Parts: sequence; structure tokens; C-alpha cells
Amino acid sequence: MLKPVAETSEKTTPGRTKAAASIRWALASLSLSMLMPSLGTSIANIALPTLAQAFGASFQQVQWVVLAYLLAITTLIVSVGRLGDMVGRRRLMLGGIALFTVASLFAGIAPTLWLLIGARAVQGLGAAMMMALTVAMVGETVPKERTGSAMGLLGTMSAIGTTLGPSLGGILIAGFGWKAIFLVNIPLGIANFLLAMRFLPADSRNHRASQGRLDTIGTLFLVLTLAAYALAMTIGHGSFGTVNIGLLLAATCGFALFVVAETNVKSPLLRLSMFRDTALSAGLAMSTLVSTVIMVTLVVGPFYLARALGFDAAHVGAIMSAGPLVSALTGLPAGRIVDRLGAHRMTVTGLVGMMIGLSLLAALEGKFGIAGYVGPLAIVSVNYALFQAANNTTIMSNITQEQRGVISGMLSLSRNLGLITGASVMGAIFTFASGAADITAARAEAVAAGMQVTFIAAALLSAATLGVALTSFAFARRSNLLEDAA
Repeated sequence: MLKPVAETSEKTTPGRTKAAASIRWALASLSLSMLMPSLGTSIANIALPTLAQAFGASFQQVQWVVLAYLLAITTLIVSVGRLGDMVGRRRLMLGGIALFTVASLFAGIAPTLWLLIGARAVQGLGAAMMMALTVAMVGETVPKERTGSAMGLLGTMSAIGTTLGPSLGGILIAGFGWKAIFLVNIPLGIANFLLAMRFLPADSRNHRASQGRLDTIGTLFLVLTLAAYALAMTIGHGSFGTVNIGLLLAATCGFALFVVAETNVKSPLLRLSMFRDTALSAGLAMSTLVSTVIMVTLVVGPFYLARALGFDAAHVGAIMSAGPLVSALTGLPAGRIVDRLGAHRMTVTGLVGMMIGLSLLAALEGKFGIAGYVGPLAIVSVNYALFQAANNTTIMSNITQEQRGVISGMLSLSRNLGLITGASVMGAIFTFASGAADITAARAEAVAAGMQVTFIAAALLSAATLGVALTSFAFARRSNLLEDAA
């Protein structure tokens, strides 16, 4: 009587074990696809002084090594997400990994600065493909009940890339020269390509998504709009002049033209009707706002630690890495908590926790030394990881299969736009609140005062984000009640 049961168990257990192993290896590929783009951003920043010396260039010129990469990601990430929906996400992911790896090789052997900048722009295109499609492929790789854990893992890998970049870059430059910071991507890229080729799920034929054509006009308008906005926020380091205002006006006009184009094309890049979904619109808005908020620690932190607390560069770097390190350590547990307790509840919890941490950073200014800064920063970082896992899960769990790529791209875009905006806006608030024309030469008291005001502003922006979350959840609850009544 028991024999058939035992035989069935023996037959199914190896199958389940094999499936679980395949999922783990697929997640390993997606993790590398999140790690490589974030590492590509942070590892290049530390090399700028070395590159300026190596090529005999000004700091403004070598900044384009970073800027070209970020601009390529920001302007193209939605378009490549849509392209993945059309031609197949696995296929485009493999192309993105290969492009990133080859571009890293050309960056490492570039004989001139402008060829290096060109290689970095191509590398940014490969990074955009990976970032846009990594989150989209979670739904095809893991069961729905484990989505939060997978999102937490990807958040952890992004934080590890951000944390590891400066220290790894410093070691590589000291030991092997600046070329090594780009060439290190080659073994990572080869390993990732082989994993993705073997374990990522095959593309399913989606006739609805694949029958449309790429919206060339809409794509062009969106690329130009995002490029103008990103340049407006980065040129001048937060000091707005005529060029910045002109670029913002160009971005506004470009956005208007983009909206008109999307309403008059058969297969638009973005279906504007999907923004009627309150959960999606609120999720993207919250992602932008929280990314703007989190940028305050990267903008204000170095000046406050160096000028107000008197730490040298080595100690400032170590203290600054605490936030990303905490995010890396808590990303996966945060995802599991989201799976267990629910995304809506954890979104609210994360935002409240960020408000508390930011308020403590302002209130404990100058008190308790490193502990008075790192302790609240850890609170902010833990709750940021929790918010990210919960918000990403909410957005990606409630969309149709044919929209996964483009909405994943929009999610990454919202985060990038928030970081770009935060660097400019929070920097401007900090400079204004300190009352110093040159923040690098400001007195310790002025820097401390500017730090307090900026963190208070960030806490208030977190409160506004919480208001968006509560309003969105109230609308969702009301819609569910009306559907049940009908």
C-alpha cells in the first residue's frame, strides 16, 4: 500500500531539488546583473583624480567618464525595457551582459580620454539592459510568494556594488593601475553570461507584445527629455544658471511632445492609460521621492564628517560606507519580512523608520561623535532596504506579463531620477542653509547648521512620501470594497 507513495516521493524529490537548484542559479545570474551596473558606477568615481593625471585632462573633462555612463542608463532604460517585452527579455539580457563586458574591455584599453568616455557610454547601454530586465525577470524566475525575498536579494546586490566600488577601485588602482577597474568586469561578465545562458528561463512567445513596433518617435523624445533633465541637474553642481534653466525648459517641452506622440501612435512606448493605476503611479512616485531623500546622506555626509567633526578622508570613507553596508546586510531579510507580513504594511513601516532616522540625524548633530551619526544612519539604511523590497514587490506583482520590461525600466528610471534630483536639490538646500558661498571652505558651525536643515527637509519629504503611500492604499482598499459590492 505504501509502495506507490514512496516511489512517487523518490521520483518527485530529485525533480524538486533540480528545480530549486535552477532557481538559485538563475537568481545568481540576476544578482550579478544587478551587481555589475552598480559597481560600474561607484568604482569609476574614485578613479577620476588618477584619470585626470593619466590623460592630462581637467576634472570637468574626466567627470564625463561617470556622466556618460549615468546618462546612457537614465535615457535608455525605459526603451530597452520595452524592447525586452517585444523581442524577449532573456535574449536582450544576454545582449546587455555581452555589451557591458565588451565595452569594459575597450574602456580598459582606451588610448585617449574621449575613447574611454565613448566606451563608458556603450557600457551604460549594457548596464541599462541589465537593470531594466533584472527586476522584470524575477516574476519568471521565482514563485510569486517569494517575490519579496528576490527583490530583497537584488537590493542587497545593488548595495554591495555601491559599497564595494570605492574600496575595490582603490586597491585595483594602487596595485594594477586605472585600467584594472574596467577590466575586472570581464571575468564577472563571462561568468554571468554563462549562468544566464544556462539557467534563465526561455522567452515565452507573447504575441500581444511582439506584434507592435518600437515607438521610434516616442523613444527619441523621451531620450532627449531625460538627457536634458539629467544635464540640468548635474551641470553646475547644484548652482543653477542660464544653461541649467534652458535645459529644464527643453526637458519640459520634450516631455510635452512625448505625451502628444504617445497619444497618437498605435504601439506607444508607454501607454499613458496605465498611469490611471493608482498603485503603479504612487509606487513610481514614492521610488523617486525616497531616492531623492536617500541622496542626502551622500551629499551632506562627507562635508559634515570632514568639516564639522574633523575626520580625515580615510575615516570619512569608512563611515560613509556604513549606510550601503547596512543596506546590503539587511536587503535579503527585509525581502523575507515583506513576503511574510505584506508589502503595504512594510512600505509604511520603512517610511516611518526613515523619518525617525533622518530626524535623529538632525537632532543628534555634533553629539556622541561617530555613534551619533552612524546609529541614525543605520536606522535610515535598514528602513530604506525594507521600503525598496516592499515597494518593488507591490509594483511588479500587479502588472501583466507584456508590461514587465517597460515597467521594470520605469522603476529603475524613477530611482535614477531621484538620485540625480537629490544630488542637486539636497546640495542646494545644504549650501543655502550653511550660508557659505563655498561649502568646502565653510566654518564647522555653518556646516553643522546646514546639515541640520537639510536632514529636516529630508525627513519632511519622507513624511510627504508616507502621505502618498497612505492615500494610495486607501484608494486601493476602496476599489476592492466597490468590486466586492458589485
